[in-house]
Amino acid sequence: MKEARWSKWALTIYFALFVIFLYGSMIVMGVLSFNGPQGGISFPLMGASFQWWRALWDETVPLSKAAQIAPAGLRSIYLGLVTGAVTGILALTLSLAFRRRFRLDGLLFFLVLLALMTPGFLLSLGNSFFWDTLGTLPSMWKTALGTNVVWALPFGFLVMIAVWNRYEDAVEEAARGLGANARKTFREVTLPLIWTGLFACFLFGFTLSWNEYDRTALVIASGEATLPTQIFAFTVGSVIQPDLYALGTATTAVTLLVVLLGIVFAAIRIRRRGAAVALETQAKEELGEVTGTEDRVGVDLHGR
Repeated sequence: MKEARWSKWALTIYFALFVIFLYGSMIVMGVLSFNGPQGGISFPLMGASFQWWRALWDETVPLSKAAQIAPAGLRSIYLGLVTGAVTGILALTLSLAFRRRFRLDGLLFFLVLLALMTPGFLLSLGNSFFWDTLGTLPSMWKTALGTNVVWALPFGFLVMIAVWNRYEDAVEEAARGLGANARKTFREVTLPLIWTGLFACFLFGFTLSWNEYDRTALVIASGEATLPTQIFAFTVGSVIQPDLYALGTATTAVTLLVVLLGIVFAAIRIRRRGAAVALETQAKEELGEVTGTEDRVGVDLHGR
């Protein structure tokens, strides 16, 4: 008992240290973002103020970078939303092919996952050479979007592979047996069962694009900087101030908020679907009881 208690305490301490190591820097960054007007980027705090947060959107605040932050933030949001949507569609269509075995499917599987093992800067450099060979100038909706999708696609693909591994093919066979064609079966049977996987693909695409710098730096036009590339420009072009800590805390909060909203949305949909299934089951049971009662009454009348 004593050894089990000591091992439990040791694992608890190890977990606490791991959490501190993982999130400690973000917590320190958030605390320093509330430094006073004369404060710097290190302790001790020189008062407490929201000045560095106001500098993110209020251009009247001294040393404000709002003029560069707002457009870059909007571009990152738009790019993340489109990347998430494209990633979901490509991950779905690509994973559909792997529902059946085919020749060289193992090779293709690892080729899809190659982007996970390629360093981000090399992926950006390779895409830059590729588009330059084709004579295409860097732009957010051509070169940057393609690079972000290539980076996010393996994550979405693995999610959909996991979804198909626990998917029952019998439901589709039952739908086809009842006369539904392939399109109707996919729309009314398959898609409602796999929509959580598609939503996870979208979240992967959005969050990876929202925080991506390495794979975007060389394929983005100079006047179309995303938020990560703009933050890097702030760090090399001027003195680092607590407003960058406030900006980093805000971007982290946006990522966590998107993931939280996704979880809440999925939970609501699952609960509603469960309630609908329960009502349908209850209605069938009541209908079965009524039918059974009518049959018994008919037998009694017939017997009389």
